[in-house]
Amino acid sequence: MGLLGIAIGLGLLVGLAYRGWSILLLAPAASLVAALFAREPLLAHWTQTFMGAAAHFVGQYFPLFLLGALFGKLMEDSGSVTAVADAMTRWLGPGRTILAVVLAGALVTYGGVSLFVAFFVLAPMAQKMFRASGIPRRLMPAAIVLGTSTFTMSAMPGTPSIQNAIPMPIFGTTPFAAPGLGLIASAIMLAFGLWWLRRAETLARGAGEAFGEGSPPSAQVLAADDKLRERAVIAREFDPAEIDHGPPASRPPGVVVAMLPLAIVILVNLTLSLIVLPRLDFTYLGEARWGATSFAAVAGVWSVAVALASACITVVLLNRARLPSLRESVDAGANASVLPVLSVASLVGFGAVVAAMPAFAVVRDAVLGVGGGPLVSLAASTNALSALTGSASGGLTIALDTLGPTYLARAAEIGLSPDLLHRVAVIGAGTLDSLPHNGAVISLLSVCGATHRDSYRDIVLVGIAGPIVALLGVILLGSMLGSF
Repeated sequence: MGLLGIAIGLGLLVGLAYRGWSILLLAPAASLVAALFAREPLLAHWTQTFMGAAAHFVGQYFPLFLLGALFGKLMEDSGSVTAVADAMTRWLGPGRTILAVVLAGALVTYGGVSLFVAFFVLAPMAQKMFRASGIPRRLMPAAIVLGTSTFTMSAMPGTPSIQNAIPMPIFGTTPFAAPGLGLIASAIMLAFGLWWLRRAETLARGAGEAFGEGSPPSAQVLAADDKLRERAVIAREFDPAEIDHGPPASRPPGVVVAMLPLAIVILVNLTLSLIVLPRLDFTYLGEARWGATSFAAVAGVWSVAVALASACITVVLLNRARLPSLRESVDAGANASVLPVLSVASLVGFGAVVAAMPAFAVVRDAVLGVGGGPLVSLAASTNALSALTGSASGGLTIALDTLGPTYLARAAEIGLSPDLLHRVAVIGAGTLDSLPHNGAVISLLSVCGATHRDSYRDIVLVGIAGPIVALLGVILLGSMLGSF
């Protein structure tokens, strides 16, 4: 009965979330269903198990959600994201349209700009370029996915994505975990995706396929779609309802000014992670007043938070005249972080209740019994949970909260580095999360004026197949050579 309750609770969660029901209600309700079938105390699991895990997630990661959404909104309203995208278009020219869109997306997201902010800026730019170059509209979503939702989310060393931050407190790692393997995985994803898109473009031109007619819905229409919003906030860390709050700049800044905050994120993150913080004395963190934690458990989150805060200050200082209503932009950015962090925290709470069920021991043993060692098992569990929840961050957190310490202990027994676990977990979470029900996929298709029928096959190739190939490569190299 316990396993049946877990299955029914998960089915209700996934099915109703896809229909646009709020995860804030679905997750505790699904948790209570699982507890009911297991004959466990319902109220205790809701207020103690569920809320305890959700509150812990918010306490750890809300600074990153808050600062990431704020930075993305400031970059958008100042015109900086537009300036970077336009510069990439000019530098590469109409003959390299797909490459320009991919690199523009990669640059802004690796620099810390929230995914949905990038979507709403890149899609109009891509539409103009694809139309002028005669490339079918159906390839636009895949090009944007490749640049924004693959290697810069999960593989590039130091990426400030929330997915890259989640394993750090559990494994005691930094944002730059396994940098060599991360770069190799990034190269595989980028090369595979560009090869596929170039092939698709060539075939389309040979068949005489044109850009196509019609216009995508406006940002205002998308932001008002409640079902789309509920799906989107589970998938990424920015509430699309806030995308149009705050007046944008009348003219974008120069490209150097626009790119400087992105560089600040990378440089501050690198300096703090590898140079500054490791040289300071944080033994006081072991005291009860600081939660009896360790430096390794907080260092990664601290470095990313300070990097994003520094970048926010830089944007404001460089573009104060271009932000006609700074308060509105700041409020919108801050508000855009609240629903996503609570939504993902609710998924985490559901995972905690499921993990507390006696029947979960059967699930745990089955997952840990996957052949190939802890790396293969870890990759399989993060893949499966991210696919079911439609959220890389939610699936990754559930997997690591329930099984992370076990994976860490098993890795220590055979001499595997925690850095390797970190990189495999993050890349694994960024593969099957892009199934058709994923909120980011649905949002992007709407922004581009495309459909699943026309564009999803190409999204699968660049957003799922490429990352899976990279994941297999990292597991193979890591098993043979260790972390590097």
